[in-house]
Amino acid sequence: MRKIAVLGAGSWGTSLAGLLADKGYEVSLWARNPELCEQIRTHHENLTYLPGFTLSTNLTATSDLELACKDREVVLLVPPSQALRHILEGARAHISKNALVISASKGIENGTLLPMSEVLQQALPHMDPRQFCYLSGPSFAREVSAGMPTAVVAASTSNQVAQQVQDLFSTEAFRVYTSDDVMGVELGGALKNVIALAAGVCEGLGFGSNSQAALITRGLAEITRLGCAMGAQATTFAGLAGMGDLVLTCTGSLSRNRSVGIELGRGRSLESILGEMQMVAEGVKTSLSAYQLAQKQAVDVPIINQIYRILYEKKDPRQAVIDLMQRELKAEGA
Repeated sequence: MRKIAVLGAGSWGTSLAGLLADKGYEVSLWARNPELCEQIRTHHENLTYLPGFTLSTNLTATSDLELACKDREVVLLVPPSQALRHILEGARAHISKNALVISASKGIENGTLLPMSEVLQQALPHMDPRQFCYLSGPSFAREVSAGMPTAVVAASTSNQVAQQVQDLFSTEAFRVYTSDDVMGVELGGALKNVIALAAGVCEGLGFGSNSQAALITRGLAEITRLGCAMGAQATTFAGLAGMGDLVLTCTGSLSRNRSVGIELGRGRSLESILGEMQMVAEGVKTSLSAYQLAQKQAVDVPIINQIYRILYEKKDPRQAVIDLMQRELKAEGA
């Protein structure tokens, strides 16, 4: 597999495209913005979303979906989750029926409440879902591009496909494990962003390590409950796509979702925070889907519920914490 299309030239898409190009693959990186493509072609660097890292000459940038996807044996999808369906509808006619399709987008689609795996199946009905794979795990783009040791998970209903993706991405510094739990790997990657918003709120309110530890642990319990209700395996949430990604996103200084939460905790409005951001904080829109999905599945998710109310009902963050702490007392496993 030598020819790869990467759709989405944000920080994560650019980082993964750079990793693959450095391995010697011929990579076509698609961005919606022609000016961004020209910048990448001219400087061999994504100065907008991933400055400071030179991109291999094996990588070319284009804003033409047909040109990006034509004759590509692998298509890697890295757009914001809410844009995935629209981009696939534009790319569908140009993606080979036999291509390996990998999603590295993390989210739950608003409205439909579908994980990315089901969005793919609806948007690419001409393809066998066993050709799809889902990449997730604790991985900040800048650290991957800097060559820092990183471990992630590739999940597919086909073990052969998962192993192909494992071989495709693995390097001395980027280790890939395989999994057959597509739903668990996807939901772990999506829901951790909601909990990271809550972790940021705690920090913005001035709370300490006790609060963060409790928040992360109880957040993992919510993710696991909702994931298992959706058919995921509980053990997945104890691994890289669950606890690993959750800890990273809740505590890491590069976490956009945590950063949004910090500003919310300090009293700023969501509108003003998002107005200053260049990149997408997936947890904001995923919070709406997660809240609605939990209601649909009748699953108790008190942290997710409070984040929804802070974001969409303008609830005071400090009152949200008080309401969480004063809920009915119960056993930990309940």
